[in-house]
Amino acid sequence: MTMPRPVRLFHITALDNLAMICQQGELTSKAKNAGLGISYHNIAHTGAQQTRSYKTVINPPGGGIHEFVPFYFAPRLPMLSAIHHGRVVGCNYAQIDIIYFELTIEGALKQGLSEFVFYDRNATKAYSQAYTELTLLHSVIDWQTLTEAPTLDGFCKYFQDVHSNPRYIDRMEKRQAEFLIKNEVPLTWITRIGVANEAKAQQVHAILQQFGVNLPVMIMKDWYF
Repeated sequence: MTMPRPVRLFHITALDNLAMICQQGELTSKAKNAGLGISYHNIAHTGAQQTRSYKTVINPPGGGIHEFVPFYFAPRLPMLSAIHHGRVVGCNYAQIDIIYFELTIEGALKQGLSEFVFYDRNATKAYSQAYTELTLLHSVIDWQTLTEAPTLDGFCKYFQDVHSNPRYIDRMEKRQAEFLIKNEVPLTWITRIGVANEAKAQQVHAILQQFGVNLPVMIMKDWYF
């Protein structure tokens, strides 16, 4: 399967975090937030975050995973599904309370992206492989799994593992292949914000207007469950 062009990346967060993100003018890593004394509403699995807190990336760019802003190569994330089905301890949000930030690698490169690392599957896995050479992106990410039919907005509707089929035995972790950007991602790199419905779109528009942030907001039902 050919790698889609441009290469789109997706980051999710609680809508409740949007005002702080707009105030900063950027998406920031957990480590940078801690240094600034900023506390965001968490939507992640505590156990996974603990694992990520001590895992380092290859050098260069070097540093720990929490020094990077995480993006995924496809929407309809297993993480969002876990939130939707109430499987994230301590997270009381519904999926409609979650928003997406989308950017493209090509667009970010033109605007100064320089420090990054990408993984062939969920970076939390001990056996995930890290890369920094973009010419390898087409071969180390399982684009066939990410984009095969049936699709929603160009990405496979399904991500669940199927242990009876060797092709899908590790589909979920491959769906969670990551592209990590060091320290921060300016909002000027973002192509659009995706939301679940019109009511959430209005909320997002109001917050963006309050802080003078000009970003497209689109209802992207295909990104949700």
